Amino acid sequence: MGGEAGSKIPVYPILILSILLVYGILPLWAIIALSGWYLFVLYLEDYGYLDRWNFERVLGIVLMIRTSRGRGFLEYISKNRRFWRLFGEFSIWLCFLVMFAVVFLMVFAFVSSMNSPPQGSLPATDILFIPGVTSFVPFWWPALALVFTLLIHEYSHGIQARAHGMEVKSFGLLVAGPIPVGAFAEPEHMDMMMAPRRERLRLFAAGPAINLVATFIFLIVLGFVSSGFIASNPGIHAIAIIDEGGADEAGIMPYDIITHVDGVEVPDYGSFSEQMDSLGAGEIIIFTVIPYSADEGEWGISSDVPVTLGDKRQYYLDQCDGEVECLSETNELLDSYGIEEGEAFLGVSYPRSGTFQTEQFSIIFDDRYSSLEKIAIVTITPLSMLGTPMSYDGQTMNIHERMMLEVDDDFVLSSLGTEGVLALFDFIFWLIWVNFLLGFLNLLPIIPFDGGHMVKDGTHSILSMFMKDSNPLRVERLAGSISGITTIVMLVVVVIPILMLVV
Repeated sequence: MGGEAGSKIPVYPILILSILLVYGILPLWAIIALSGWYLFVLYLEDYGYLDRWNFERVLGIVLMIRTSRGRGFLEYISKNRRFWRLFGEFSIWLCFLVMFAVVFLMVFAFVSSMNSPPQGSLPATDILFIPGVTSFVPFWWPALALVFTLLIHEYSHGIQARAHGMEVKSFGLLVAGPIPVGAFAEPEHMDMMMAPRRERLRLFAAGPAINLVATFIFLIVLGFVSSGFIASNPGIHAIAIIDEGGADEAGIMPYDIITHVDGVEVPDYGSFSEQMDSLGAGEIIIFTVIPYSADEGEWGISSDVPVTLGDKRQYYLDQCDGEVECLSETNELLDSYGIEEGEAFLGVSYPRSGTFQTEQFSIIFDDRYSSLEKIAIVTITPLSMLGTPMSYDGQTMNIHERMMLEVDDDFVLSSLGTEGVLALFDFIFWLIWVNFLLGFLNLLPIIPFDGGHMVKDGTHSILSMFMKDSNPLRVERLAGSISGITTIVMLVVVVIPILMLVV
C-alpha cells in the first residue's frame, strides 16, 4: 500500500487517525496508543517478522493472527456430521427469523428518528462498543467475553465447514493492540465456491446462531447464579422520593430500607404491598427504617419513623392542576386500575426488594411463574439487558442496590464469597450481552455480515426456483444486484439514526 512501507510517510493512516481525533470518535490517549501500535506493526512487517509468523496486516492497523492450532479439536468435535448438519439447518431458520426482527427494529428506529429527531447527542465513542473506550463498556470482563464470543462464532463456522467436507486452513484473531476486533475461520476458497448454496447458508448461519444459543444458555446460568443472592437487610427501598409526600415529610431518603410497617415485617415487595393495602389515607404509621448515606455508601442504624400517609387517588388528581379534561381522563384511568379514594399513599417511586436486581434473572427458577411466562420473559430479557450498562454507567446493576446483596450461606457457590459470586455474575452478564449483540448485529442483511451473505444465497435459491429456464449467470447477477440494493438500503436505515445521535 503506497505511502506505508520503509521510509515513506504513512499518509493514509495519519489522515484516518486525525479524522478520528478531530471528530471526537476516539479520545487522544486511544489515538496515541493506536499510533504506537501502528508503528510497532510496521516495524514487524518491514523486518519480515509478520511473514515469518504467518501474520498479516490488514486495514492499516489491524493484525491478522493466523494459527493452525485447534484443527485437531475441530476434527474431533465435528465428527458427528449428521448432528452438525441438523444444527446448521436449525441455524438457517433461527437466523432468518431473528433477521426479520432485526430489520423490523432497525426500520422502526429509523422511522422514529425521522419523526422525532433525538434531542442532544452521544459521544461518537459510544457507538463503537469497544471495551475500555465506550463510556458504558468497561475493559476486562467485556474484553474476555468478546474473545470467547468471537472464538465460538468462528469455530461454529469451521465446524459447519468440516461437517460438509470443506477444508479449514486456519483460525485466527484480528487485533488492534490488545483489543480483539474480530476473528475468522479460513475455509478453502474453492471448497466454498463449489459448495451447494444450502450448505453455504448453513455455514453462514452457524456463527450468529451459536451466539444466540449461547445467549440463552448463559441466561439460564445467570439465573442460577442470581438465585444464590439474598438481601443483607431484608426490606423495601425506593429509587426516588416524591416531593411533599408522606415519606418526604418524614425524612425518608432514596435507598433507605424499610424493614417494618406498623410493626409488621416487610422483607419483600409482596408483603410490603399487602401491608400498605390494609392501611388508609391520613393514618400516622410507624415505619422502621435503616438510613442510607449516599456519600459513604453504607447503611446506618435502624430507627422508627412516624409517617402520615397520603391519599393515592387524590395525589394523581392533583397532578392535573384543576384541568377539567385531565381530571376526567385521570378519573377514568384510576377507575380502570381500581384505585379508590382513601387508599394509603406513602409517596415513593419504584419501591422494590433488596434482591430486585437479581430477581429479574432468577425468574426461571421461581415456581410462582408458569413455564409459558418464563419462556416469554427469558425471550425478551436479552433485549432489555442491552440498555443496562448505559443506564448504570457501565455497571451490570444499580451500584446502590448491588451493595444490598450478599450470597446465601446455603448456596452451592457460597465458598466464593459475595464478591466472588458478584464477579461471576458480571462475567456471565457480559457473555450474554456480547453474544446477543454480536449475533443480533451479524444478522443485519448487509455484506460482509453473515446476514448479508445469507440474503444473497437465499435470494439466489428463490430466484432459481422461479427462473428455472434462465441463464445461471443472469440469476447470479440478479441475486447480486438485489443483495447490493438491500445492503445500501439497510446501511442508510442503520447509519442515519446513528449520525443523528452523534452529530
